[in-house]
Amino acid sequence: MTILESIRGPRDLKALSEAEIGQLGDEIREFLVHAVARTGGHLGPNLGVVELSIALHRVFESPVDRILWDTGHQSYVHKLLTGRQDFSKLRGKGGLSGYPSREESEHDIIENSHASTALGWADGLAKARQVQGEKGHVVAVIGDGALTGGMAWEALNNIAAAKDRPLIIVVNDNERSYSPTIGGLANHLATLRTTDSYEKVLAWGKDVLLGMPVVGGTLYESLHGAKKGFKDAFAPQGMFEDLGLKYVGPIDGHDVGAVESALRRAKRFHGPVLIHCLTEKGRGYEPAIAHEEDHFHTVGVMDPLTCEPLAPSNGPSWTSVFGDEIVRIGEAREDVVAITAAMLHPVGLAKFAARFPDRVWDVGIAEQHAAVSAAGLATGGLHPVVAVYATFLNRAFDQLLMDVALHRCGVTFVLDRAGVTGVDGASHNGMWDMSILQVVPGLRIAAPRDADQLCAQLREAVAVDDAPTLIRFPKESVGPVVPAVDRVGGLDVLHRGERPEVLLVAVGVMAPVCLQAAELLEARGVNCTVVDPRWVKPVDPALPGLAAEHRLVAVVEDNSRAAGVGSAVALALGDAEVDVPVRRFGIPEQFLAHAKRGEVLADIGLTPVEIAGRISASLATRDARSTVMEAEPAVEGQASEARRVVNGQAAEGKAPASGGSKVRPAGQGTSGASGASRAQPARQRVAKRQTAKKPAGKEHASKEKQE
Repeated sequence: MTILESIRGPRDLKALSEAEIGQLGDEIREFLVHAVARTGGHLGPNLGVVELSIALHRVFESPVDRILWDTGHQSYVHKLLTGRQDFSKLRGKGGLSGYPSREESEHDIIENSHASTALGWADGLAKARQVQGEKGHVVAVIGDGALTGGMAWEALNNIAAAKDRPLIIVVNDNERSYSPTIGGLANHLATLRTTDSYEKVLAWGKDVLLGMPVVGGTLYESLHGAKKGFKDAFAPQGMFEDLGLKYVGPIDGHDVGAVESALRRAKRFHGPVLIHCLTEKGRGYEPAIAHEEDHFHTVGVMDPLTCEPLAPSNGPSWTSVFGDEIVRIGEAREDVVAITAAMLHPVGLAKFAARFPDRVWDVGIAEQHAAVSAAGLATGGLHPVVAVYATFLNRAFDQLLMDVALHRCGVTFVLDRAGVTGVDGASHNGMWDMSILQVVPGLRIAAPRDADQLCAQLREAVAVDDAPTLIRFPKESVGPVVPAVDRVGGLDVLHRGERPEVLLVAVGVMAPVCLQAAELLEARGVNCTVVDPRWVKPVDPALPGLAAEHRLVAVVEDNSRAAGVGSAVALALGDAEVDVPVRRFGIPEQFLAHAKRGEVLADIGLTPVEIAGRISASLATRDARSTVMEAEPAVEGQASEARRVVNGQAAEGKAPASGGSKVRPAGQGTSGASGASRAQPARQRVAKRQTAKKPAGKEHASKEKQE
């Protein structure tokens, strides 16, 4: 049994020797390389936090002590050390999440994995413990770029204001922007800065000096400046200490002993402390270190020896199509510039940056700033293209609304990873944008169905200079081109059956799904029209008129069903006085578990078979209701006729014929057997409904007595 296999929880780490700790680190790295290569996932960041994770769990008592990870993709080692070593389905259906998960373990706190939030969480948790008098520490590990987010600095400002509230911040600095400070003197200075006695001496000295007449204040300021200058000679802590945080470091994040020493000192200090750890992304795996782009930040399924991908390529990705087209647009238009939020390569802007280095800005994890800066660029005469993941645009909603849309700025937002992303889990699905953004006045939203449409609609978007535009596409390979057979207004008609009953509105990449659903429906005798609206906001004026020619409209979108495109279409039909029902197919209002995109779509019913089946059921229900509504007046009329005949016979002194009056089925004599067959089930349904409404009578009561 390896040392790693013997670890069932953090307590098992306590008794390990220094040599065993070193061996454990090697075993963890070997495990990660092979396990993540089998499934894909965040490899580089986790190879860089092996020793840091071990030290954290040796010093603190999780889950009593709360350890928070920002961002959560750095938590693989944490999972291994807290008893989760089955990585066979990592990020797969039924397997471990690629981020912390409360369902998996009591050691996990934050699941959302939107960067820069852990310090805010830590501030709240520390306050809660202080108010309730609870023991235990709160430790926030922030790194891999998360400290560039504005939310982190808002939290730091609040954390630093509470000098007596214990809270430990560990900065995982894997960019090596500082050189490690080593040696006994540096360690001694760090110890002094994090002891209560040191603070008491400073407070006593301040009181004494300020109490001296004439020169006291001047002397104190001089000595205080000298103290800060003396410390700055050994460690670049100035910015953090200016905020009021005790600073420890820089520490070699791959030296378990050094990290443990720093953590224990911070643990003894009764106030906020920041520990600065220097780590190396991809540590221990030469291919990752040699990968200049991102040190294997994320990898797909690959051979761990050659690093060659093992999963077959399904063709170019949506991201690559966008990346190539934005370069072509940039070559034709010098006013087109680009912005991203720490996602230059993932969103496909690397080629644009290489071709036009002075026309692209990576603002860090700062989506709000990206949107506002884009408004400024547009007002200055440029056309900015802001490329981010769809889920991260949620953060910049206010800026898109009030800074971009209100000022009618020509800014194009490009949302990668829109809709169901799958393996990245609940927080990374881009399933809210077409709902949230429906309320933004003037915004135009495009959902291309194929590569040709992406290129065309991107050009249409950047041609708009008096309003924001937005284009969304998913995380997958681009499928084949889906040709249009006609155009109605701005709608592309993808299929038109003879005398169609159903209008299928296919939003973006759901076009192939809708075409397959139409084929299934037509095999059942239900003809369809399939259209791609191309620009889903605003609703095309031609859509209500086209809908009026059908019995049912079905909108299929890779977005939340709530307030999405389906809701907008229903509203447009209502405003146009088109009384045709609208069925909405989309993502339910729930956080989706991680699995492959196809598996998630199947689970939520966004498949051709499911859509066709539910549309057939809707039509059958409407037919049944129509039959009932047609039959009820006829049945009631026949009953009235029967009562009139009986009453007439009674007035003449005649008895009615045996068995009562013979009531002719509805439609008999005009539609023949067909009319009779439709009326009879309708009467049965009416009778059943009347029986269901009848209150329990004496017969029911007598049965109860007998029982």
